[in-house]
Amino acid sequence: MIETFAEVKPVQKQLDLLKVWLLKNKQTNRWETTKSTTEAIYALLAYGTDWTQNEDLIVAKVGEKTVTPQKEDIEAGTGYFKTNWQADEITPDKAVVTLTNQNNGIAWGGLYWQYFENLDKITFAVTPLAISKKLFLKKNEDTGEKLYEITPTSTLKVGDLVRVRIEIKVDRDMEYVHLKDMRASGFEPVNVLSQYRYQDGLGYYESTKDAATNFFFNYLPKGVYVFEYDLRANNAGDFSNGITTMQCMYAPEFTSHSEGVRVKITNDK
Repeated sequence: MIETFAEVKPVQKQLDLLKVWLLKNKQTNRWETTKSTTEAIYALLAYGTDWTQNEDLIVAKVGEKTVTPQKEDIEAGTGYFKTNWQADEITPDKAVVTLTNQNNGIAWGGLYWQYFENLDKITFAVTPLAISKKLFLKKNEDTGEKLYEITPTSTLKVGDLVRVRIEIKVDRDMEYVHLKDMRASGFEPVNVLSQYRYQDGLGYYESTKDAATNFFFNYLPKGVYVFEYDLRANNAGDFSNGITTMQCMYAPEFTSHSEGVRVKITNDK
């Protein structure tokens, strides 16, 4: 398409926007073959604005201080650099970050804040990947199977069957996505065999481990997906049920997690 636009309607702005789309698509997807990779790279270099001539770095201002990397810390050709701050260097004013691109091309980067928190205190993350996780008490009644949502005030009993429901919202096509669903130590999975599964139009490989169940998606198209699996309440106690995390392996910046909750299990009959 870039080559076609260059021949039919060679407008620099439109060519540059096509190149931006190609690069953004590559963040979360792969170019299938060496031939397609070669053609994509050729299109990026041969058409539109020559982004390789950009020499000025991005001006990054964190709080009141401008980040000035050392020359030896800058990657040749790409202009990539990284800056870290220790815990005692983090101040409230660093919550405001200003980026200024002095070049004609595009640029992107990431800002990460790492800290420790109790799993059940973690709140829902708002990102292009959205995860909603709910637990339901599963009962077989005269009218059939019934699901009752488990809330922070709910109390389960040893032997209860729990249905885990995970809803995923994806705003773009992604390849090679990993979903890790942690579970309370009072739960045991009903399905303990790792296998490829297909549910609600979504194929994935499910791998059961001691503390979590992992789901691997080769391809996750844009859309909303809901899938479920069952757990058995196995031990009494007050447990943290952990969180559910999801990340695109091609672009680690595309990540998200659910909120943390606690569950109570008793030996009462």
